[in-house]
Amino acid sequence: MTTTSAESGRSRSRAAGEGGPRRRGRGSSGPASERREHLVRLAAELFAEKGFQATTVRNIADEAGILSGSLYHHFDSKESIVDEILAGFFTEIMAAYQRVVEESAGPRETVAGLVRVAFGSLEPHRAAITVMQNDWNYLQGMSRFAYLTRSEEEVEKIWVDALASGQERGLFRDDLDPQLTYRMIRDTIWVAVRWFRPGGRLDAEGLAEHYLKVMFDGINVHPAASPES
Repeated sequence: MTTTSAESGRSRSRAAGEGGPRRRGRGSSGPASERREHLVRLAAELFAEKGFQATTVRNIADEAGILSGSLYHHFDSKESIVDEILAGFFTEIMAAYQRVVEESAGPRETVAGLVRVAFGSLEPHRAAITVMQNDWNYLQGMSRFAYLTRSEEEVEKIWVDALASGQERGLFRDDLDPQLTYRMIRDTIWVAVRWFRPGGRLDAEGLAEHYLKVMFDGINVHPAASPES
């Protein structure tokens, strides 16, 4: 992303409204671009720790060791910063999900791949996921973030289609609602951002594999056995 004026921000919102989130071009390089990316990283950490609404432009500037006015040389508002964070998240995760769908041999492999992508996003996109959990309703009230709902619907369709395909092929239980199943999976994974810490007993890959065991195999030694048998 290289433009920062209010007019550019409105153009960005219109583009997102027409075709979903698109990251603004990063064609520029050099100290200014690096400074901008550094500010985004600092702001992302503050949004994750304090919440987007509670974080002020001054908080971000203080963290960066600059005057508040200097921040406006790079962004016209804190909304522009979180816009960059969220649009980048959806752009990257949608691309990763599409690759899974295109490369998987079947529904089970697709669902497993989607789970791995989702868990793999916990570390690099911790701020975006945390902001969506804490500030989703607030952000939806602003027209520039209208793409969030459309992006979530696109993500949901990928998951629901994979789950429904598995049901049609007799791989998944047909008495489960695909949409509800997806939302339970989604919420289980995203809430892990609150307690998952890189460097712990399991990394994101290990966490995904453990989750897949529980999801596909359950916790019973003999899944077909009745309770208390």
